[in-house]
Formats: sequence, structure tokens, C-alpha cells
Amino acid sequence: MERAFCLAERGLYTTQPNPRVGCVIVQDGEVIGEGWHERAGEAHAEVHALRIAGACARGATAYVTLEPCAHYGRTPPCAQALIDSGLARIVVATEDPFPRVAGRGIGMLREAGIAVQVGLLREQARQLNIGFFSRIERGRPWTRVKLAMSLDGRTALANGRSTWITGEESRADVQRWRARSSAILTGSGTVLADNPRLTVRLPDGETFAPPLRVVLDRNLCIPAWANVLDGSAPTLRLYDPSATSKACGQSAVGVQCLEVTTRAERLDLHEVLHLLAARGCNELLVEAGPTLCGALFVAGLVDELLLYIAPVFLGDAARPLLHLPPLQEMAQRWELQALDQRAMARDYRLLLRPAR
Repeated sequence: MERAFCLAERGLYTTQPNPRVGCVIVQDGEVIGEGWHERAGEAHAEVHALRIAGACARGATAYVTLEPCAHYGRTPPCAQALIDSGLARIVVATEDPFPRVAGRGIGMLREAGIAVQVGLLREQARQLNIGFFSRIERGRPWTRVKLAMSLDGRTALANGRSTWITGEESRADVQRWRARSSAILTGSGTVLADNPRLTVRLPDGETFAPPLRVVLDRNLCIPAWANVLDGSAPTLRLYDPSATSKACGQSAVGVQCLEVTTRAERLDLHEVLHLLAARGCNELLVEAGPTLCGALFVAGLVDELLLYIAPVFLGDAARPLLHLPPLQEMAQRWELQALDQRAMARDYRLLLRPAR
């Protein structure tokens, strides 16, 4: 099963909106076939493994990181392919929560007389596809906020300049987090201040599915020359229904404009995340300023914080990490749990989750 997970991770940047899945087929203690889901619309992991195993699959055991599908989508059901191969036993890491599967794949296999074991490394399987499970079970993507700060907790100088707080290794690491994300979210303030491209830049030869760029532009104030509106990557521009502008009608190819409800002079963040989930967004990377990131924290919509810390001081006049409401008691403080801590050359990277 560990080998199946290693295979599944090869699809980390390419399978969305589908989950990352690996499969290993074993006969008499020897691996006779293996595969992984490479990209949406193409063969699933089980089919790749069965093609390699061929007739030797009869009587063998398959290890799969996610319940085999039981329905016709862009590809036939994997559960039926496994049945037709004559496998004797299948070990599944975890059930698939997608409504058209959700136990049906396991049921088909058992009805066909195949021994099925479920739950081996279940938590590892859920972590591998944490965004997929979030989208299906909660109706919103797994939301990861990326921030970079100085040792004194500042993200930019008082005049807004922030290039560059962190070093090259940290910035290269961010590209990989972008590549695994279905979408990258920012606000109009960040676009006006920094004019980011929000595209993925990986070494030559590495493939990925370009993430959707999502810009919260409530009053349609972003100029047409902004990099996020250049049509170089799929882009979604969200605005208030009351905003009046011809800008959206003149957008570049690949840029779509949609209205979102406004609450308390801010686009409804819950509605934004549900909208993205409906478009197949599994993992959302937020790259924005202290106002939008703080609002997501207050709304309870931040699942993970990716924090890069540079060994520099910017001074108490520089801009803060987040805009959060004042607290009256220490018991109200925002508790975080550290999942991972590592050095990135001169910087440090923390992966944190709200301890709720």
C-alpha cells in the first residue's frame, strides 16, 4: 500500500478535479502490475495496473489507495474491470465519498465474490486527497493561506513594498504548492499593489494542470492591463452585482466574470468557496494581503496556513501579517497546531492548522 501511495503522488499536479490514486497488484509476494491516475479523462490507476499484469492478475491481490469507481464517467467503472480480471482480493485504503461511488464500488466487488479489506492507511489516504474529500464532504475546497513574514511578523514595508522578504528556495517551494492547487485566490488590493501573475513556474519537463486564478474584485477596479487578466491562465473575476463597468465585457479570452453576493461591504466568502467547489476546486491556495487573509480566518474558512519566515526585521511601522479583531482575554487567542517545520535555506517554513 505504501508503494501505491508513492505512485499516487506522481499525479499530485495533474489529476484535478479527480483524486490522486495509485494501485499495485501482487501475486505470490511479487508485484506484477502497478499504475496511477495521471490526469482527468484518462485511464484510472487500476486500469494501468491491470494492463501491465495481464492474465497474471487472476487470483492476485490489488492494493488501491481509494475505493474503485462504480459508474460510467469519462472512463468505464474500475470496479468492473477488477472483477473481469479475476482478482481474488482487494485492499482499499479508504472509501470514496463521491455520491456515485460511496460504497458502491466495494459492494460490486464483494457481490462478485472478491474479498475486500478496507481501512489500511486510511488517514494517509485522506491526507493525500484532502481537497477532494473537503469538496465532496463539506462543499468547499481545502483552503490553504500562504504568507511570508519577517521575524517581527511583518509582510511589507509601510509603503507596501514586499519584494522580496524570503529567499529563492522559499519562492521555488511556493511554485509547487501552486502546482498542486486547483485555484489561487487573491484580492483586488494585492493586484493593485503587486500586480502578480499567479501562474506556476516549475523546472522544464514537469507537467501540471494550470490552476484557476480567482480575483475578488468587488467594485471592478482592477485595470485591464493587470497581469491576472492577461488570459495566460484561466481566470475568474468575482464582483458585486451593483458594480457597473464595461470591463468584464472587454475581458481577455480565458477570463470569466461572475457576480457574488456582498455582505458587510465584502464579497460573501462562504459563497465564493461554494462556487469554487461547484467548479471542481479541491485545494485552494490564498495569496493575498492581511485584510482578505484575516477575513478568511475570522470566518473560520482557513484550513491550513503555509507560513514562510525570513531572518529579517522590517520594523513596527511595516504592515502586519493579518488584520484580526482585538482580543480582550488570552483565552480568545487564535491557537494553531504545527504539522511541519523545516528550513528553506536561509528561511523557515511552517505548516499550521487552526486548533479547533
